[in-house]
Amino acid sequence: MHFKLLIALVEDSKTDRVLDAAREAGATGATVINHARGEGLETSKTFFGLALETQRDMLMFLVEEHLSRQILETIAKQAEFDDCPGTGIAFQIDVEDAVGVAHQVQKLSTVVEEEL
Repeated sequence: MHFKLLIALVEDSKTDRVLDAAREAGATGATVINHARGEGLETSKTFFGLALETQRDMLMFLVEEHLSRQILETIAKQAEFDDCPGTGIAFQIDVEDAVGVAHQVQKLSTVVEEEL
């Protein structure tokens, strides 16, 4: 079984909604790193030297490759990436190998067979 790593940087107010939607789309779990920072095309506004930026969370999902695109699109929709610039991004990376996921492989085998 082959996996992809989905990484999403979302506004912290949308984290729970994105996690729930990703699970419904087929993700079997996630890792959340709170208080990530970043900049897009435009730099953050400041007020007396203090940055006025929304906190972001980094969500990481290790998902089966046949389910990855559907989960990625679900994340984008729930986080409203295409509706409003600066709300975050998500992308996927090929995973060459993974350990510690044997219990997920058993569950995912039947799910992937149904999808194909």
